[in-house]
Amino acid sequence: MMETTTKLHPGQQVAPLTFKRLDGTEYQFGGTGAWQALIVYRGQHCPICTGYLGKIKQRFDAFEKLGVHVAAISADHEAQARITFDKVHPNFPLLYGLDDAMMRALGLYISTPRAASETDHNFPEPGLFVVNPDGALQIVDISNAPFARPDLDVLLGGLEFVISKAYPVRGTHR
Repeated sequence: MMETTTKLHPGQQVAPLTFKRLDGTEYQFGGTGAWQALIVYRGQHCPICTGYLGKIKQRFDAFEKLGVHVAAISADHEAQARITFDKVHPNFPLLYGLDDAMMRALGLYISTPRAASETDHNFPEPGLFVVNPDGALQIVDISNAPFARPDLDVLLGGLEFVISKAYPVRGTHR
C-alpha cells in the first residue's frame, strides 16, 4: 500500500504564518495583501542551498520589480542561520526556526540528519510557496531532494505572466 502525505491545496487561503528574523523581529507570510514567495531551504549544512540562496540574492531586484516579496526559511536555529547569513549576505529576509509541526503543516518532506556533523535536528527538503495579494496560495513546489528546485529565471518569467495576465491558480481540481 502506498503512503501519502498531506499537502497544501493551491487556491486555498493561507492563514498568516509568523516566523523569526535574525534582527529579532518577526516576518509574516500570508495575509499581507501583497505577492510573497517563501523559499524553504534545507539549512546551513547544505552547500546546494547556499548556492541557491546566492542565486535568489542575484535576482532579488527582479522579484521586487514584479512586486513579489521574497524570504527564505529553514529549520536551523539562530546560530546556524547566522552562519548562512555570513556566507550569503542576503538582501532578503533570512528566517529560521521552522519546526516539525510547521514543516508537516506546509506539506514539506522532512529529513533526519545522516550524521551529527550534518546538523542536530530534522530539516525540510526544498519548497516554494507563493501567495497572491488575495491571500491565496498561487504556486506550490516541493521536493524531496536537495538538487530539485525551481529554476529562478523560469519562476520569474512565470510570475511576470501570472501577475500581468491575472492568470488563475492552477491545480485546484480535487
